[in-house]
Amino acid sequence: MIPAMQAAQGSMELLVDRILRAGRRAAHSSSHSARLVVSPDDFAATSPFLLMAEDWFAPPAGFPDHPHRGMQTVTFVLEGGLEHRDHTGAHGRLGEGDVQWMTAGRGVIHSEMPGPQGVHSLQLWLNLPAAQKMAPASYRDQRVAATPVARGDGYEVRVYAGRMGGIEHPHASLWPLQLLDVNAQAGHEVPIDVPPAYRAFVYVLTGSARVLPEDVVVKEEDVAWMRPVPAEGEPGRFTLHAATPFRALVFAAPVIGEPVVAQGPFVMNTVEEIRAAYEDYRHGRLVDAPLRTG
Repeated sequence: MIPAMQAAQGSMELLVDRILRAGRRAAHSSSHSARLVVSPDDFAATSPFLLMAEDWFAPPAGFPDHPHRGMQTVTFVLEGGLEHRDHTGAHGRLGEGDVQWMTAGRGVIHSEMPGPQGVHSLQLWLNLPAAQKMAPASYRDQRVAATPVARGDGYEVRVYAGRMGGIEHPHASLWPLQLLDVNAQAGHEVPIDVPPAYRAFVYVLTGSARVLPEDVVVKEEDVAWMRPVPAEGEPGRFTLHAATPFRALVFAAPVIGEPVVAQGPFVMNTVEEIRAAYEDYRHGRLVDAPLRTG
């Protein structure tokens, strides 16, 4: 069992496992720059999170039609607008604060292109266990205006998925995910509860804070990984104490203890499954059912 200290009644205090820095922002073209916030270097250490990319792009840059299989994407628009199309012809637009939940499952072909004024976005790749990798594809656009907000002393937390205070918002991904957008005033504390068996990380967008109980400092562009909550027992808890006006995204999901083989847009459990995905794509078999929306 991973060490943890007793927190408030009904939870265990979570400890920081490590703090990393987001990668250096690099130009891919005159209209596109990007960096990796979560690098695909050690899938066992970040499971079920495969990678997270932060992109700034404007026309003519973008991501034209491309395939995926065996994973999910969670796309968060920080600024600007993003347009999405898929192999069924469905079309959606995301604005600032909107989130798109897409399950590639058995297969999807889609595009992600910036709006006329460009977009600043985060995209998380979330793994699926073997039993769900060939599930039907689906997606849902979540509007910021329809997302509940938990308020406390000096803070607001937009609850895209999971639980915060008295608010519980169902996750929209096939594999469970907690997603919180935390905003806190200087000098105020935000308690974060994490369910059993979940691994959590915090990406600091602006400001700085101390992570309690260890009093570890995190600042803009830091990625703080928490030790996973034991699978048996109480939920875990850590607290963010804002030293300055502070904003961060908190992601948490159950660990998947399975092999990961990732190549290009496909994430499976074996090399043979990756080869099959490429064969299916080349021969037009990757998508064989309409994408479900909700």
